Amino acid sequence: MRVYVNRMPVEIAASATLAELLEVQKIPVDGTAIAVNNRVVPRAEWPTTRLDEEAKVTVIRAVCGG
Repeated sequence: MRVYVNRMPVEIAASATLAELLEVQKIPVDGTAIAVNNRVVPRAEWPTTRLDEEAKVTVIRAVCGG
């Protein structure tokens, strides 16, 4: 099925979880916040949050600078 990660289309297995998407896309979990369809998903819910066709996943990475 197709979902969108930061507006880019990504093909994943049907009924994949948010945690599985992050693993397949090699998105590091440290310093990362995730929203699905404009709803922030707590990290504890990533393994159980199933994605639907056309879901819009927003990945926000914290960065440090100086």
